[in-house]
Amino acid sequence: MRLSGRNSFLTVIVLAIFLTLLASISIAADVNKMTKEQLKNIMDDDTVSILDARKGRDWSSSEFKIKGADRVDPKKFDISSAIYPKDNTLVLYCA
Repeated sequence: MRLSGRNSFLTVIVLAIFLTLLASISIAADVNKMTKEQLKNIMDDDTVSILDARKGRDWSSSEFKIKGADRVDPKKFDISSAIYPKDNTLVLYCA
């Protein structure tokens, strides 16, 4: 059975969406959530880097910022995360 051009295109799109979802699930599997109490307990550790991933107005208008946190652009996280030692724990927050 031969697929028409339209069916082939749809097959490729569906496969791309599936692979993207699969990749995001495997990335999310390595992410742990923590409470603010847990964060308070590790904030003074030199191997912990706290990153504020809020955008524009969400960041600038907020009166709540974690002292010592680095601000990172969530769209450029791959580039930003490369500056931290690989054995560091990165803590990201956005709310």
